[in-house]
Amino acid sequence: MRIIHTSDWHLGQHFFGKNRAAEHQAFMAWLLLQIEQHQVDALIIAGDIFDTGTPPSYARTLYNQFIVQMQQSGCQLIILGGNHDSVSMLGESKELLACLNTLVIPGALSSPEEHVFVINNRQGLPGAIMCGLPFLRPRELIQSQVDESAKDKQLKLGNAIAQYYQASFEQAQSLQAQHEELTNEDLPIIATGHLTTVGASTSESVREIYIGSLDAFNANLFPPADYIALGHIHRPQKVAKTEHIRYSGSPLALSFDELSKDNQSNKSVFLVQWQAEGPMQVEALNIPMFQPMQFIRGNLAQIQQQIALFADSNDDNVSSAFDVSGSFKQTWLSIEVTEQDYLSDLQSRIVEMTQHKAVEVLQLKRARANRKAAMQINQNETLSELSVKEVFQRRLMQEQFDDEAFKQRIMTKFDQLQQEVELAQQAENK
Repeated sequence: MRIIHTSDWHLGQHFFGKNRAAEHQAFMAWLLLQIEQHQVDALIIAGDIFDTGTPPSYARTLYNQFIVQMQQSGCQLIILGGNHDSVSMLGESKELLACLNTLVIPGALSSPEEHVFVINNRQGLPGAIMCGLPFLRPRELIQSQVDESAKDKQLKLGNAIAQYYQASFEQAQSLQAQHEELTNEDLPIIATGHLTTVGASTSESVREIYIGSLDAFNANLFPPADYIALGHIHRPQKVAKTEHIRYSGSPLALSFDELSKDNQSNKSVFLVQWQAEGPMQVEALNIPMFQPMQFIRGNLAQIQQQIALFADSNDDNVSSAFDVSGSFKQTWLSIEVTEQDYLSDLQSRIVEMTQHKAVEVLQLKRARANRKAAMQINQNETLSELSVKEVFQRRLMQEQFDDEAFKQRIMTKFDQLQQEVELAQQAENK
């Protein structure tokens, strides 16, 4: 039995205003090749197939096209809903897609046992038992009580999730025993989930899903399934130093901090296989970077040196930088400036450095360390020692602004509002 575990496609995502349809289309073509090459029996997408609950039409088109293309592969497709996905939107076509060898589980079903089913291999024979659990919304599992503390809510929700997993796992064990009694074969049990676990390495693009209820789920509370395919965290990783509990991560970098230290793609899907004899094998299939992206950092001189290494936008010797349509594919840049001095012309200077290079600056920011250093100067101040304007200035220092002029406009607007409030108070006191 061979499966591919992936998650967090986020179809329809806009990256600093950039459409990612071409990248997703390239990823889908690459994935279909992997399915054919490795003769995969089932593809599991562990949540967040879409970026929003109301995805744009082109994202739905990509989704439907991929499902149709999957039919030629002979591989079953299993889609679990994530916290970004709409239960009603995913559910509206699940009966139709069931005719196309695609099983969609958009949200929690009537009981945990209903999430358990057998996955067949390419020969049509039982190959594994699945506990297909999507993102479990708190309202589907628990009811809040009056005067219940936040800690009590967290504990209750964590226990409810653990019980839901355990109930589905016990149903899977029952099916496993029945199959073994009839065929003398021991089918592996695969579980899925879409949640944050304790100790998982997150990124800027990950949005918390249990705000105010559950920060993270303890991996020790998962049942002893043979493999647990998780989604929601965008970096591929093992959970609790185990081989069988993993996040596949997102196929595309959804924020610049998801790039590796050398600005290379560190994205992958997991190929998991069980042989008739021997232990489970897990192999990471590395995904190419379809859109060049880089993060550069330093003072202005260092940044200029790094930008100089990029090809010129009119360089005919960089044919690999052309996409399938023949247009030049620029590298998307995130630039972090460590310059200590205030630079009113920072944006224009960066534009000047990059205007003849095959790059496009999507993010320009100042290093956070500099802002923290400025804040530490006044770390012993109290509110009673500060004016209203000084409090606002201190708070503004904690924010990140790509455009210093915009920051100055905010400060000017605050001054105007403060004056209006003071005048209104004076008029009221007369």
